[in-house]
Amino acid sequence: MEQAGSLGARVSTGSAAPDIRTASVRVPAQARAADVERERGVASDESRSAPGARGEHTHSEPPLPHPRVETVRPVETARPVVQRASVRGQILDALRTALVAGELAPGQVYSAPVLGERFGVSATPVREAMQQLALEGAVEVVPNRGFRVVRRGTRELAELAEIRALLEVPVVLRLARTVPAARWAELRPLAEAAARAASAGCRATYAECDRAFHHAVLALAGNDQLVQIADDLHRRAQWPLVGGPVPRGRADLMADAAEHLALLDALTAQDLPAVQSLVREHFADS
Repeated sequence: MEQAGSLGARVSTGSAAPDIRTASVRVPAQARAADVERERGVASDESRSAPGARGEHTHSEPPLPHPRVETVRPVETARPVVQRASVRGQILDALRTALVAGELAPGQVYSAPVLGERFGVSATPVREAMQQLALEGAVEVVPNRGFRVVRRGTRELAELAEIRALLEVPVVLRLARTVPAARWAELRPLAEAAARAASAGCRATYAECDRAFHHAVLALAGNDQLVQIADDLHRRAQWPLVGGPVPRGRADLMADAAEHLALLDALTAQDLPAVQSLVREHFADS
């Protein structure tokens, strides 16, 4: 697995994650929360969350190059909450992409002020994004230092694959009996997008396409709770493992993507034995 790197991901609002190996993070320049609230005569969250106030030390982290920042017109002060939430979402997407790509190393501690400096934003949206990752189990809070990327082993990955199979295989088999062929045809563009990402060898983009495909399949069951739980398990299964094992290469990604297309063919034909075999094999290879 690669070591912590540049966090070079282009922030995007589309469904496919960016290729963080070839692009730089581009977070729009923001009207600082302190400036907005100063105009209102209210002490800002920014002043209360400065590195010194939180005690987050920044001297022990690996150096990360500054990303390029895209300059845009200043945001109107009438909607600071909406703008900040947008930045937090972009930072969260970029951090998730960096996790999948291995640019956030297991066991390494990262502070919000340092990451905020690299992204060209204040520490507040970075801290909020990291707190969301902590809720998801990707990182853990280290008092007075920041957030440590959780160490995971192959056993945890195998357990996640087993749980996903227990949840998804019966659902897909039920859908194979009831969903008409036309509905499965609507999912083919998602499978083809995953195949293109695999062919390009981009693990981060493929991870997003892979989740989008599985999400769309399970959504046909009409059970929002199932989809939410499956999404969480799927995302956890894509986090890096401790020890730096060799990541899945282009050939592995292409084989995985080919199983999506084969599964759609079997579902369209209502070939239940083939569906069961393909789904179980897909999770065994995950």
